[in-house]
Amino acid sequence: MKNTYLTLILLICNSICFAQNDDIDTQQDVDASNPTNLYTQVNTQFEYTSLKDGTNLYGFRGNIQYTFNPNNLVLAEIPVLQNAATNAFGLGDVRIRYFTVVQREMTAEKFNVIAPFLDITLPTGNFEDGLGTSSFVLSAGSVYGFALSKKILMFPGLSVLHITKPSTDLIPDAFKFSSTGFVTQANISVSFNQNWFLFVNPIFTYLNTDGEWNDNWSGEFNLNHMIIPNKLKANIGYFPNFTNEASTIRFGTTFFL
Repeated sequence: MKNTYLTLILLICNSICFAQNDDIDTQQDVDASNPTNLYTQVNTQFEYTSLKDGTNLYGFRGNIQYTFNPNNLVLAEIPVLQNAATNAFGLGDVRIRYFTVVQREMTAEKFNVIAPFLDITLPTGNFEDGLGTSSFVLSAGSVYGFALSKKILMFPGLSVLHITKPSTDLIPDAFKFSSTGFVTQANISVSFNQNWFLFVNPIFTYLNTDGEWNDNWSGEFNLNHMIIPNKLKANIGYFPNFTNEASTIRFGTTFFL
């Protein structure tokens, strides 16, 4: 099964890296402070995660995005992790996303963007080694973008989320449940100048598991600096999960192609 996952991942990455589209304007100015501006890019992220039970995870997260045109994007994210508690190293859970803009109106007088998305996380990480969840995660929703000012943009989002039953044998069948619910996000972008901007994203997740609803509060704080205009960006991010008492720190670079 995992060989099938890896084959799918390689095919997607191959199409992203080598597909050509004459309609894409490679000379366009990059404004990455607007997350609905879609660009072909490669993201490299080094990360550290601290869990409530004292487990620490270290790793690298490669993220490749390819735009078929200015309104359609496919993303493949491949994490490679080290679990300090189990001393295991390997592939984590891979994520694939399709993002499309169905309405875009960005003028001096009006800012209005609607962008649906489909997100799938594959259970490619080894659960026994603490590198994966052993569940598929499926999410579909949309974001709506509007401007509070020239410096502050908001992209609130709403999505439906489904998590399949864990497939690992380490969890007894009596305790294996799927979960279904929804996720709401704020997605606030604050631009300080042409080179510095910040993403602040409070996230609320509400899931039904075996007939019981549970909430989860988390967030994202991501500071970005455009080092070379239209070409290279650096960022550092803090991703806390307040409910589960876990936190992740990431720093990396983005190469716009």
